[in-house]
Amino acid sequence: MANERREFSHIPLGKGGLLMSFYSYKNEGNPRCPGRIGFDGLKNILEKVCVQVNKVYDSCLQQETINDVRIVLKEVCKSHKNFMPPLTFVSCRSTSVKGKLVGTRIDRLQDRPNFARVRTKVEIPIEVVFEDCEGRQGTGTAVITVPKDVVLYVPDESVIPFQLESIVNAICVSGRFIPGDTFRFDVDVCLTIILKIIAKVELLIPAFGFCEIPPCEEFSESVCDDIFNLPLFPPQLEDVCGDRNEPRNEPGCDPGCAPKRGLSIQKEDTKE
Repeated sequence: MANERREFSHIPLGKGGLLMSFYSYKNEGNPRCPGRIGFDGLKNILEKVCVQVNKVYDSCLQQETINDVRIVLKEVCKSHKNFMPPLTFVSCRSTSVKGKLVGTRIDRLQDRPNFARVRTKVEIPIEVVFEDCEGRQGTGTAVITVPKDVVLYVPDESVIPFQLESIVNAICVSGRFIPGDTFRFDVDVCLTIILKIIAKVELLIPAFGFCEIPPCEEFSESVCDDIFNLPLFPPQLEDVCGDRNEPRNEPGCDPGCAPKRGLSIQKEDTKE
């Protein structure tokens, strides 16, 4: 443990000597880290820089539910003879956020300059989890193919070509095993597909300088925090009810026994 401390002793610590990340509450207010800025924050712009990025020229999102999609599993984790039918569908979801585009065709629209009809098939890789009749669990991969026919802004031809890309997500809500010689299921799946026209460009943007990368915040369950936050000694009555001359109407405080400062002299009533 001592060796580890010596090894990382050169790393600067964040506020309060604690390790943190960009968005740790301990790093709040650091002007060299990402975050929201107001009008005054624009005064901290240091330079104009040229960065190489994938610029999105146009994009569209479609979300839909498709029922009874037939999928055939490949690369099953075990051989077929190890599973006893019937199989029970457990779950499935996409394994990548990037879809594969097949048979893409882009036709410019004569009545809408700069726009085009984009037709393609989006292949979404998924992983399916199932169980056999003896409760043994297995997994396999499959592909869901979704045809798309949309209209997008497509820039004119240039030296740097544009590309069509897709962002995908698929989550199955139910599935049924189809008996046969292969691993087949009919699934109901919720799909999210984003199509984008992009090109790699060099963009001039204002900059605040390089990021100041803080060290990582070490994970701790802090199971002892509630104990360590307890007072060292039990509280006194004065701490609970207050040190004032006036009685306090608080739970657990006797109005007639409020603590008072200094000496108290009680005069006896005398009858003349």
